[in-house]
Amino acid sequence: MINQATDRFINEHVNDDIRQLALTKVPEDVDMLEALTQIEGRQTAIHKLPRWAATEGLRWPRKLSLEQCSSEATADYKHGIVKRLLQSLHQEEMECRLADLTGGLGVDFAALAPLFKKATYVEMMPELCELAHNNFKRLGLCNVDIVCDDALHFLSSLVGCEYSSRYYTLLYIDPARRNTAGRKVAGIEDCHPNVCQLQDAFSKLTRFCLIKLSPMMDITAAVRAMCNVVEVHVVEYKGECKELLLLIDYTCDTPVEPLIYCTDLTAKRTFVFTRTEEAQTLAPMANGLGQYLYEPGAALLKAGAFNLVASRYGLHKIARQTHFYTSDVFVDSFQGRTWQVEDYCSFAKHDIRRMLAGLDRAELSVRGFPMSVAQLRKQLHLKEGGNVHLIATSIGDGEKNTKRVLIKARQ
Repeated sequence: MINQATDRFINEHVNDDIRQLALTKVPEDVDMLEALTQIEGRQTAIHKLPRWAATEGLRWPRKLSLEQCSSEATADYKHGIVKRLLQSLHQEEMECRLADLTGGLGVDFAALAPLFKKATYVEMMPELCELAHNNFKRLGLCNVDIVCDDALHFLSSLVGCEYSSRYYTLLYIDPARRNTAGRKVAGIEDCHPNVCQLQDAFSKLTRFCLIKLSPMMDITAAVRAMCNVVEVHVVEYKGECKELLLLIDYTCDTPVEPLIYCTDLTAKRTFVFTRTEEAQTLAPMANGLGQYLYEPGAALLKAGAFNLVASRYGLHKIARQTHFYTSDVFVDSFQGRTWQVEDYCSFAKHDIRRMLAGLDRAELSVRGFPMSVAQLRKQLHLKEGGNVHLIATSIGDGEKNTKRVLIKARQ
Protein backbone atom coordinates (compact mmCIF):
# COMPACT_ATOMS: atom_id res chain seq x y z
CA MET A 1 0.00 0.00 0.00
CA ILE A 2 1.14 3.55 -0.76
CA ASN A 3 0.71 5.97 2.14
CA GLN A 4 -1.06 9.28 1.68
CA ALA A 5 2.11 11.41 1.74
CA THR A 6 3.68 9.30 -1.03
CA ASP A 7 0.48 9.34 -3.05
CA ARG A 8 0.28 13.12 -2.75
CA PHE A 9 3.93 13.49 -3.79
CA ILE A 10 3.30 11.30 -6.86
CA ASN A 11 0.32 13.40 -7.97
CA GLU A 12 2.23 16.66 -7.47
CA HIS A 13 5.27 15.55 -9.47
CA VAL A 14 3.82 13.15 -12.04
CA ASN A 15 5.13 15.22 -14.97
CA ASP A 16 8.54 16.09 -13.51
CA ASP A 17 11.91 14.93 -14.86
CA ILE A 18 12.60 11.66 -13.07
CA ARG A 19 16.38 12.21 -12.88
CA GLN A 20 16.03 15.63 -11.30
CA LEU A 21 13.31 14.38 -9.00
CA ALA A 22 15.58 11.63 -7.67
CA LEU A 23 17.87 14.35 -6.25
CA THR A 24 15.03 16.14 -4.44
CA LYS A 25 14.93 16.12 -0.65
CA VAL A 26 11.54 14.89 0.55
CA PRO A 27 9.75 14.45 3.90
CA GLU A 28 10.51 11.24 5.80
CA ASP A 29 7.00 9.89 5.34
CA VAL A 30 7.39 9.85 1.53
CA ASP A 31 8.55 6.50 0.13
CA MET A 32 10.83 7.96 -2.52
CA LEU A 33 11.65 4.69 -4.29
CA GLU A 34 7.97 3.85 -4.68
CA ALA A 35 7.17 7.40 -5.78
CA LEU A 36 9.85 7.32 -8.50
CA THR A 37 8.63 3.91 -9.67
CA GLN A 38 5.05 5.17 -10.02
CA ILE A 39 6.00 8.45 -11.71
CA GLU A 40 8.34 6.76 -14.18
CA GLY A 41 5.76 4.07 -14.86
CA ARG A 42 3.01 6.52 -15.67
CA GLN A 43 5.31 8.58 -17.92
CA THR A 44 6.23 5.44 -19.85
CA ALA A 45 2.60 4.29 -20.04
CA ILE A 46 1.42 7.58 -21.56
CA HIS A 47 3.09 6.56 -24.84
CA LYS A 48 2.79 2.77 -24.67
CA LEU A 49 -0.50 2.36 -22.78
CA PRO A 50 -2.45 5.62 -23.19
CA ARG A 51 -5.79 4.24 -21.98
CA TRP A 52 -4.15 2.74 -18.91
CA ALA A 53 -2.29 5.97 -18.19
CA ALA A 54 -5.58 7.89 -18.34
CA THR A 55 -7.22 5.55 -15.81
CA GLU A 56 -7.31 6.94 -12.27
CA GLY A 57 -5.56 4.96 -9.56
CA LEU A 58 -3.54 2.45 -11.59
CA ARG A 59 -0.24 1.30 -10.09
CA TRP A 60 2.91 0.53 -12.04
CA PRO A 61 5.59 -2.14 -11.65
CA ARG A 62 9.34 -1.87 -11.86
CA LYS A 63 10.69 -0.69 -15.21
CA LEU A 64 11.53 -4.12 -16.68
CA SER A 65 7.95 -5.44 -16.47
CA LEU A 66 6.64 -2.30 -18.15
CA GLU A 67 9.24 -2.51 -20.92
CA GLN A 68 8.42 -6.16 -21.63
CA CYS A 69 4.63 -5.84 -21.68
CA SER A 70 2.59 -5.54 -24.87
CA SER A 71 1.57 -2.14 -26.12
CA GLU A 72 -2.12 -1.27 -26.24
CA ALA A 73 -1.96 -1.45 -30.03
CA THR A 74 -0.69 -5.04 -30.10
CA ALA A 75 -3.03 -6.07 -27.27
CA ASP A 76 -5.98 -4.67 -29.23
CA TYR A 77 -4.85 -6.72 -32.23
CA LYS A 78 -4.98 -9.92 -30.14
CA HIS A 79 -8.45 -8.87 -28.98
CA GLY A 80 -9.50 -8.80 -32.63
CA ILE A 81 -8.10 -12.28 -33.33
CA VAL A 82 -9.87 -13.82 -30.34
CA LYS A 83 -13.15 -11.98 -30.95
CA ARG A 84 -13.23 -13.43 -34.47
CA LEU A 85 -12.59 -16.93 -33.06
CA LEU A 86 -15.37 -16.67 -30.49
CA GLN A 87 -17.84 -15.39 -33.07
CA SER A 88 -17.24 -18.56 -35.07
CA LEU A 89 -18.27 -20.85 -32.20
CA HIS A 90 -21.72 -22.37 -31.92
CA GLN A 91 -24.13 -20.84 -29.42
CA GLU A 92 -23.87 -23.85 -27.05
CA GLU A 93 -20.10 -23.28 -26.83
CA MET A 94 -20.41 -19.73 -25.58
CA GLU A 95 -19.61 -20.57 -21.92
CA CYS A 96 -16.17 -19.25 -22.77
CA ARG A 97 -13.22 -19.31 -20.38
CA LEU A 98 -9.75 -17.83 -20.69
CA ALA A 99 -6.52 -18.50 -18.81
CA ASP A 100 -3.50 -16.24 -19.30
CA LEU A 101 -0.62 -18.41 -18.07
CA THR A 102 2.02 -15.66 -17.99
CA GLY A 103 0.06 -12.63 -16.83
CA GLY A 104 2.83 -10.06 -16.35
CA LEU A 105 1.49 -6.52 -16.10
CA GLY A 106 -1.79 -7.83 -17.55
CA VAL A 107 -2.10 -5.70 -20.68
CA ASP A 108 -2.98 -8.63 -22.95
CA PHE A 109 -5.17 -10.17 -20.24
CA ALA A 110 -7.13 -6.92 -19.84
CA ALA A 111 -7.70 -6.79 -23.60
CA LEU A 112 -8.90 -10.41 -23.82
CA ALA A 113 -10.81 -10.92 -20.56
CA PRO A 114 -13.96 -8.92 -21.51
CA LEU A 115 -14.56 -11.41 -24.34
CA PHE A 116 -15.00 -14.29 -21.89
CA LYS A 117 -17.53 -15.28 -19.26
CA LYS A 118 -14.66 -16.20 -16.91
CA ALA A 119 -10.99 -15.26 -17.11
CA THR A 120 -8.03 -16.41 -15.00
CA TYR A 121 -4.79 -14.44 -14.68
CA VAL A 122 -1.80 -16.59 -13.68
CA GLU A 123 1.45 -14.91 -12.59
CA MET A 124 4.31 -16.24 -10.48
CA MET A 125 5.52 -12.85 -9.16
CA PRO A 126 3.53 -11.77 -6.04
CA GLU A 127 4.15 -8.05 -6.64
CA LEU A 128 2.56 -8.25 -10.10
CA CYS A 129 -0.42 -10.14 -8.66
CA GLU A 130 -0.86 -7.35 -6.10
CA LEU A 131 -0.87 -4.77 -8.88
CA ALA A 132 -3.36 -6.89 -10.82
CA HIS A 133 -5.79 -6.90 -7.89
CA ASN A 134 -5.75 -3.09 -7.89
CA ASN A 135 -5.52 -2.42 -11.62
CA PHE A 136 -8.13 -4.86 -12.89
CA LYS A 137 -10.75 -3.32 -10.58
CA ARG A 138 -9.82 0.17 -11.77
CA LEU A 139 -10.09 -1.02 -15.39
CA GLY A 140 -13.58 -2.37 -14.75
CA LEU A 141 -12.76 -6.04 -15.31
CA CYS A 142 -15.35 -8.42 -13.85
CA ASN A 143 -15.40 -12.18 -13.36
CA VAL A 144 -11.61 -12.50 -13.21
CA ASP A 145 -9.52 -14.72 -10.95
CA ILE A 146 -5.96 -13.87 -9.98
CA VAL A 147 -3.73 -16.86 -9.27
CA CYS A 148 -0.18 -16.42 -7.98
CA ASP A 149 1.45 -19.51 -9.44
CA ASP A 150 3.95 -20.77 -11.97
CA ALA A 151 2.40 -21.71 -15.33
CA LEU A 152 3.79 -25.24 -15.18
CA HIS A 153 2.43 -25.90 -11.71
CA PHE A 154 -0.93 -24.35 -12.59
CA LEU A 155 -1.30 -26.59 -15.64
CA SER A 156 -0.20 -29.75 -13.84
CA SER A 157 -2.77 -29.11 -11.10
CA LEU A 158 -5.54 -29.07 -13.73
CA VAL A 159 -4.58 -32.04 -15.88
CA GLY A 160 -6.41 -35.13 -14.63
CA CYS A 161 -8.95 -33.23 -12.54
CA GLU A 162 -12.56 -32.49 -13.41
CA TYR A 163 -11.47 -29.55 -15.57
CA SER A 164 -9.28 -31.61 -17.89
CA SER A 165 -11.79 -31.95 -20.77
CA ARG A 166 -11.10 -28.71 -22.61
CA TYR A 167 -12.37 -26.61 -19.75
CA TYR A 168 -10.81 -23.48 -21.26
CA THR A 169 -11.79 -22.02 -24.58
CA LEU A 170 -8.43 -20.27 -24.89
CA LEU A 171 -5.06 -20.54 -23.19
CA TYR A 172 -2.78 -17.56 -23.78
CA ILE A 173 0.94 -17.78 -23.06
CA ASP A 174 3.89 -15.45 -23.54
CA PRO A 175 6.91 -17.59 -22.58
CA ALA A 176 10.06 -15.86 -21.36
CA ARG A 177 12.59 -15.52 -24.15
CA ARG A 178 15.68 -15.31 -21.95
CA ASN A 179 17.58 -18.09 -20.22
CA THR A 180 18.65 -18.15 -16.57
CA ALA A 181 21.72 -16.09 -17.46
CA GLY A 182 19.52 -13.36 -18.95
CA ARG A 183 20.56 -14.03 -22.56
CA LYS A 184 18.02 -14.07 -25.37
CA VAL A 185 17.17 -17.52 -26.75
CA ALA A 186 16.75 -18.33 -30.44
CA GLY A 187 14.30 -21.25 -30.51
CA ILE A 188 10.76 -21.80 -29.28
CA GLU A 189 11.92 -24.90 -27.38
CA ASP A 190 14.39 -22.75 -25.41
CA CYS A 191 11.71 -20.43 -24.01
CA HIS A 192 10.41 -20.80 -20.46
CA PRO A 193 8.11 -22.52 -20.07
CA ASN A 194 8.90 -24.82 -22.99
CA VAL A 195 5.58 -24.75 -24.83
CA CYS A 196 6.65 -27.66 -27.04
CA GLN A 197 6.63 -29.93 -23.98
CA LEU A 198 3.24 -28.59 -22.85
CA GLN A 199 1.31 -29.53 -25.99
CA ASP A 200 -0.26 -32.64 -24.44
CA ALA A 201 -1.53 -30.60 -21.48
CA PHE A 202 -2.77 -27.84 -23.80
CA SER A 203 -4.71 -30.32 -25.96
CA LYS A 204 -6.52 -31.69 -22.90
CA LEU A 205 -7.33 -28.35 -21.31
CA THR A 206 -8.27 -26.05 -24.16
CA ARG A 207 -9.64 -25.73 -27.66
CA PHE A 208 -7.49 -22.78 -28.73
CA CYS A 209 -4.02 -21.71 -27.67
CA LEU A 210 -2.48 -18.36 -28.58
CA ILE A 211 1.30 -18.15 -28.17
CA LYS A 212 3.23 -14.90 -28.29
CA LEU A 213 6.84 -15.19 -29.47
CA SER A 214 9.71 -12.90 -30.30
CA PRO A 215 9.61 -11.50 -33.86
CA MET A 216 13.23 -12.66 -34.16
CA MET A 217 12.23 -16.33 -34.03
CA ASP A 218 12.15 -18.46 -37.18
CA ILE A 219 8.54 -18.89 -38.30
CA THR A 220 9.03 -22.21 -40.10
CA ALA A 221 10.84 -23.76 -37.12
CA ALA A 222 8.20 -22.51 -34.67
CA VAL A 223 5.32 -23.92 -36.74
CA ARG A 224 7.14 -27.22 -37.18
CA ALA A 225 7.68 -27.50 -33.43
CA MET A 226 3.99 -27.07 -32.56
CA CYS A 227 1.01 -29.20 -33.62
CA ASN A 228 -2.27 -27.87 -35.00
CA VAL A 229 -1.06 -24.34 -35.86
CA VAL A 230 -3.83 -22.80 -37.99
CA GLU A 231 -2.72 -19.16 -38.11
CA VAL A 232 0.55 -17.26 -37.85
CA HIS A 233 0.40 -13.52 -37.19
CA VAL A 234 3.39 -11.28 -37.85
CA VAL A 235 2.61 -7.91 -36.27
CA GLU A 236 4.31 -4.67 -37.32
CA TYR A 237 3.88 -1.36 -35.53
CA LYS A 238 5.49 1.96 -36.44
CA GLY A 239 7.83 0.30 -38.92
CA GLU A 240 9.08 -2.44 -36.56
CA CYS A 241 8.16 -6.10 -36.33
CA LYS A 242 6.85 -6.36 -32.77
CA GLU A 243 5.31 -9.80 -32.28
CA LEU A 244 4.99 -13.26 -33.74
CA LEU A 245 1.77 -15.04 -32.74
CA LEU A 246 0.85 -18.71 -33.23
CA LEU A 247 -2.83 -19.66 -33.07
CA ILE A 248 -3.46 -23.35 -32.39
CA ASP A 249 -6.78 -25.20 -32.74
CA TYR A 250 -6.67 -28.57 -30.97
CA THR A 251 -9.97 -29.68 -32.51
CA CYS A 252 -8.42 -29.96 -35.98
CA ASP A 253 -8.40 -33.67 -36.84
CA THR A 254 -6.14 -33.35 -39.88
CA PRO A 255 -3.10 -31.09 -40.35
CA VAL A 256 -3.79 -27.82 -42.15
CA GLU A 257 -1.42 -25.35 -43.71
CA PRO A 258 -1.50 -22.24 -41.52
CA LEU A 259 -2.56 -18.91 -42.91
CA ILE A 260 0.11 -16.26 -42.40
CA TYR A 261 -1.22 -12.79 -41.53
CA CYS A 262 1.23 -9.93 -42.04
CA THR A 263 -0.33 -6.91 -40.33
CA ASP A 264 0.86 -3.31 -40.27
CA LEU A 265 -1.03 -1.79 -37.33
CA THR A 266 -0.01 1.76 -38.23
CA ALA A 267 -1.24 1.58 -41.83
CA LYS A 268 -4.12 -0.76 -40.86
CA ARG A 269 -3.27 -3.20 -43.63
CA THR A 270 -3.03 -6.99 -43.63
CA PHE A 271 -1.52 -9.32 -46.22
CA VAL A 272 -2.61 -12.98 -45.91
CA PHE A 273 -0.91 -15.91 -47.63
CA THR A 274 0.36 -19.47 -47.26
CA ARG A 275 3.84 -20.88 -47.80
CA THR A 276 2.50 -22.96 -50.70
CA GLU A 277 1.14 -19.87 -52.46
CA GLU A 278 4.53 -18.18 -52.11
CA ALA A 279 6.42 -21.23 -53.38
CA GLN A 280 4.14 -21.58 -56.41
CA THR A 281 4.42 -17.91 -57.43
CA LEU A 282 7.18 -16.56 -59.65
CA ALA A 283 7.86 -12.84 -59.35
CA PRO A 284 8.27 -11.06 -62.71
CA MET A 285 11.65 -9.38 -63.09
CA ALA A 286 12.16 -5.75 -64.07
CA ASN A 287 14.27 -4.72 -67.07
CA GLY A 288 15.10 -1.46 -65.34
CA LEU A 289 13.70 0.94 -62.77
CA GLY A 290 10.23 2.39 -63.20
CA GLN A 291 8.97 5.64 -61.72
CA TYR A 292 8.28 4.06 -58.31
CA LEU A 293 10.31 1.87 -55.98
CA TYR A 294 8.57 -0.26 -53.33
CA GLU A 295 10.04 -1.55 -50.09
CA PRO A 296 7.87 -4.15 -48.25
CA GLY A 297 7.03 -3.51 -44.59
CA ALA A 298 8.80 -5.30 -41.77
CA ALA A 299 6.03 -7.91 -41.34
CA LEU A 300 6.13 -8.91 -45.02
CA LEU A 301 9.91 -9.19 -44.98
CA LYS A 302 9.83 -11.30 -41.82
CA ALA A 303 7.16 -13.63 -43.23
CA GLY A 304 8.93 -14.04 -46.58
CA ALA A 305 6.11 -13.08 -48.96
CA PHE A 306 8.63 -12.00 -51.59
CA ASN A 307 7.10 -13.38 -54.82
CA LEU A 308 3.46 -12.81 -53.84
CA VAL A 309 4.15 -9.14 -53.14
CA ALA A 310 5.07 -8.68 -56.79
CA SER A 311 2.18 -10.79 -58.08
CA ARG A 312 -0.63 -9.26 -56.00
CA TYR A 313 0.40 -5.63 -56.40
CA GLY A 314 1.33 -5.90 -60.08
CA LEU A 315 4.99 -5.05 -59.47
CA HIS A 316 8.33 -6.24 -60.86
CA LYS A 317 11.22 -7.35 -58.68
CA ILE A 318 14.42 -5.43 -59.41
CA ALA A 319 16.69 -8.38 -58.47
CA ARG A 320 16.23 -12.00 -57.40
CA GLN A 321 17.82 -11.57 -53.98
CA THR A 322 16.96 -7.90 -53.42
CA HIS A 323 13.50 -7.31 -52.04
CA PHE A 324 12.76 -4.07 -53.85
CA TYR A 325 10.00 -3.79 -56.44
CA THR A 326 9.21 -1.27 -59.15
CA SER A 327 6.44 -0.02 -61.43
CA ASP A 328 5.54 2.96 -63.57
CA VAL A 329 2.10 3.15 -61.96
CA PHE A 330 1.66 4.25 -58.34
CA VAL A 331 0.14 1.49 -56.18
CA ASP A 332 -1.58 3.25 -53.29
CA SER A 333 -2.51 0.03 -51.44
CA PHE A 334 1.07 -1.26 -51.14
CA GLN A 335 1.98 -2.45 -47.63
CA GLY A 336 5.32 -0.80 -47.00
CA ARG A 337 7.26 2.26 -48.14
CA THR A 338 6.96 3.75 -51.61
CA TRP A 339 9.63 5.91 -53.19
CA GLN A 340 9.43 8.06 -56.31
CA VAL A 341 12.58 7.49 -58.35
CA GLU A 342 14.21 10.76 -59.37
CA ASP A 343 17.41 9.34 -60.85
CA TYR A 344 19.72 6.35 -60.70
CA CYS A 345 23.16 5.42 -61.92
CA SER A 346 25.80 2.70 -61.90
CA PHE A 347 28.81 2.86 -59.60
CA ALA A 348 31.12 3.91 -62.44
CA LYS A 349 33.08 6.98 -61.33
CA HIS A 350 31.68 9.30 -64.01
CA ASP A 351 28.09 8.25 -63.18
CA ILE A 352 28.63 8.82 -59.46
CA ARG A 353 30.14 12.27 -60.12
CA ARG A 354 27.11 13.25 -62.18
CA MET A 355 24.63 11.95 -59.58
CA LEU A 356 26.36 13.64 -56.63
CA ALA A 357 27.20 16.96 -58.33
CA GLY A 358 26.65 19.74 -55.79
CA LEU A 359 25.63 17.28 -53.08
CA ASP A 360 27.52 17.18 -49.75
CA ARG A 361 24.97 15.40 -47.54
CA ALA A 362 22.21 12.81 -47.90
CA GLU A 363 20.31 10.07 -46.11
CA LEU A 364 21.61 6.65 -47.16
CA SER A 365 20.21 3.12 -47.05
CA VAL A 366 21.50 -0.16 -48.48
CA ARG A 367 19.91 -3.50 -49.39
CA GLY A 368 21.47 -6.38 -51.33
CA PHE A 369 24.68 -4.37 -51.39
CA PRO A 370 28.16 -5.39 -50.16
CA MET A 371 28.78 -2.26 -48.03
CA SER A 372 27.34 -0.89 -44.82
CA VAL A 373 25.83 2.60 -44.70
CA ALA A 374 28.93 3.87 -42.87
CA GLN A 375 31.29 2.41 -45.49
CA LEU A 376 29.26 3.81 -48.36
CA ARG A 377 29.02 7.24 -46.74
CA LYS A 378 32.81 7.31 -46.42
CA GLN A 379 33.31 6.26 -50.04
CA LEU A 380 30.86 8.84 -51.36
CA HIS A 381 32.14 11.61 -49.03
CA LEU A 382 28.63 12.45 -47.87
CA LYS A 383 27.56 13.81 -44.49
CA GLU A 384 24.33 12.75 -42.79
CA GLY A 385 21.10 14.71 -43.25
CA GLY A 386 19.60 16.78 -46.00
CA ASN A 387 16.50 16.26 -48.12
CA VAL A 388 17.98 13.74 -50.54
CA HIS A 389 17.69 9.99 -49.98
CA LEU A 390 20.08 7.64 -51.76
CA ILE A 391 19.54 3.87 -51.91
CA ALA A 392 22.39 1.54 -52.83
CA THR A 393 21.17 -1.79 -54.13
CA SER A 394 21.43 -4.28 -57.00
CA ILE A 395 19.31 -4.73 -60.10
CA GLY A 396 19.12 -7.66 -62.53
CA ASP A 397 17.71 -11.14 -62.96
CA GLY A 398 20.76 -13.19 -62.05
CA GLU A 399 24.37 -13.13 -60.84
CA LYS A 400 25.91 -12.42 -64.27
CA ASN A 401 23.26 -9.88 -65.25
CA THR A 402 23.13 -8.08 -61.91
CA LYS A 403 24.70 -4.65 -61.43
CA ARG A 404 24.98 -2.33 -58.49
CA VAL A 405 23.10 0.93 -58.66
CA LEU A 406 22.64 4.10 -56.64
CA ILE A 407 19.08 5.40 -56.64
CA LYS A 408 18.01 8.93 -55.80
CA ALA A 409 14.45 8.76 -54.47
CA ARG A 410 11.90 10.61 -52.37
CA GLN A 411 8.85 9.45 -50.46
